[in-house]
Amino acid sequence: MGKNIYRLIFVIAILFANQKMVLAQYSLLEADKQYELYNFNKAIDLYELAYKKKPSLHAAERLAQAYGYQNDYKQTESWYAIAAGMPNTNPNNILQYAKALQQNAKYAEAKEQYQKYAQLDKSVAAKQQSLWILSCDSARLWMKNPTAVTITNEKKLNTSQSDWGATVYGNSIVFSSDRGNKTEDQTSDSRPFLKFDGAKKPDRVIYGWTGNHYLRLYGKNKNQDNIFNFDINANTDYHVGPASFNKDGNEVFFTLTRIPKKPVYEKGKLATVNIEIYTSKKDADGKWATPVPFKYNNVNEYSVGDPFITADGNRLYFVSNMPNGTGGTDIYVSERTDTGDWGLPVNLKEINTEGNERTPIFDSENNFYFSTDGRIGMGGLDIFKTHLIGGKIAQPVNLGYPTNSPQDDFAYLKTSPLTGYLSSNRTDGLGDDDIYSFTEQQILAFRLSGTVFYKKSNLPLVNAIVSLLKVNGQTLKVQTDETGKFKFNLDKESDYNLTGEKTNYRSDLTTVTTNNLTASTEIKKDLYLEKIELDKAIKLENIYYDFDRSNIRPDAAVALDKLVKILKDNPTIWIELGSHTDSRGNDQYNQWLSQSRANSAVQYIIDRGINKNRITAKGYGETMLLNKCPNGIKCSEAEHQLNRRTEFKITKQ
Repeated sequence: MGKNIYRLIFVIAILFANQKMVLAQYSLLEADKQYELYNFNKAIDLYELAYKKKPSLHAAERLAQAYGYQNDYKQTESWYAIAAGMPNTNPNNILQYAKALQQNAKYAEAKEQYQKYAQLDKSVAAKQQSLWILSCDSARLWMKNPTAVTITNEKKLNTSQSDWGATVYGNSIVFSSDRGNKTEDQTSDSRPFLKFDGAKKPDRVIYGWTGNHYLRLYGKNKNQDNIFNFDINANTDYHVGPASFNKDGNEVFFTLTRIPKKPVYEKGKLATVNIEIYTSKKDADGKWATPVPFKYNNVNEYSVGDPFITADGNRLYFVSNMPNGTGGTDIYVSERTDTGDWGLPVNLKEINTEGNERTPIFDSENNFYFSTDGRIGMGGLDIFKTHLIGGKIAQPVNLGYPTNSPQDDFAYLKTSPLTGYLSSNRTDGLGDDDIYSFTEQQILAFRLSGTVFYKKSNLPLVNAIVSLLKVNGQTLKVQTDETGKFKFNLDKESDYNLTGEKTNYRSDLTTVTTNNLTASTEIKKDLYLEKIELDKAIKLENIYYDFDRSNIRPDAAVALDKLVKILKDNPTIWIELGSHTDSRGNDQYNQWLSQSRANSAVQYIIDRGINKNRITAKGYGETMLLNKCPNGIKCSEAEHQLNRRTEFKITKQ
């Protein structure tokens, strides 16, 4: 009978393992389908479930790519780190890991990964290698010496979705947003192009790429707080915006996506709906006429977008990936002829690179601003400035930090010599893309300095990332030097959050204030980071349950709230939460009770906003006692209490 029991247990174990494998394979197949349809929100959830059941290079790569498409830089870095470190990984994962590190301001680590990739792929041109290395070195220098510019999140314009492309129209600010609302079930980030399969058209309400609505044009009067729908009949269910107006405000150019009557499909591939430019003029009643397409739209061949019409209405600048360009998307200009028609687009070859150029804009002083990821920059799109002199274009100059960030910065618009707007998906914003205002000539009053230490050894940490977030203001970042030190300039009468982070370490957070300081002062603040050790049990103190119960008591909630904070401060880590009992009572019952308690604790954490895929409940019963108090051994209450514990261990960084 004993052998049969062991055989039964063995068979059950095999069945359970096979079931997990089947579930993992099913999740992967479904995830692949959603990924190929560009429904990244659904794909991410399924890939995480599959990876949780059975870690694989394919799932890790796809998670890194999907999070990358959604501009979630921390998750992108985490998954590329995993993919790049797995056996038989593709060298491209190392390249993408380097880019993710760069977009998280980890320039020293990014530089190492770029050099590692270049050693593996001998076909990488010396020019490209130089661009990567110079970008990492330059970004560190810019962050160490920020320009006198204050960047402020325009919270009255922004939402938790994507808001970008602010422009001036009369006494209003007009911009694009995928916020959607109850009365208009449409509206999302237009930088990706719209793709769909041949079976059905894309959802008319939700854009699967982001899980948000589609982009629409919105406006806000400068003297009022309410946001209104910008009244223009674009005649599409999909993306609309951003827009550009001539000086008189009676002509507007904007981008949109529409489904053509006969989309072009390639066998086994998705159809691509390219972006187009449309224009509208005001009629005699002051209403916008039916929009008409730009002459050089070609929806089945390439995209045209990011229109900027000059004040006199005679030149239209835009970006396109039309054939024979320099790189991804290039900047073009088209002149309006005497007949009102548009002349052939001219490629601005002095500006365009092998990368992507975006959002061309002039200011009133004939300065030309654009964004690109093809020049020496901080990561993603950086804003550059040039000038047209006698028909020639001056050498473009990077606007530096904090105008640029390690993420995408674009749609730079000057509204006066010292102020204006830009768009960015930099971290610590309200949503994906946010609209920011900028003001030059910042007055600095105080200084903050400190050191980042490894908490266990009290030794300084080199190349840690320190972020200074001004409450209701901008965020500045810097890397610690070879002695672990950092410094910032502070404004008077301001509150700040100071955060330190480093790869393979848990972050640390503290606060700083200059309120009530009346004299020039240097404030000292140090940060202490704990190293992440995978699968090491960490006891949660004061997690107690009533006898024979699994519900969360108020005193236990306090300790669990600390764990919630750890998970929110470190958004890429996954954990297992384990519950243990002492040896008293029935073994099977103890196993069931510990699992119920673990489930309750996990549900408590999920209810506070932590993604369910990041945490696993595990009941251990009495199988992992910390002392010699198994069944039948007389022990004190204190000894039994030592075994009744709740622990967590980090399973993924």
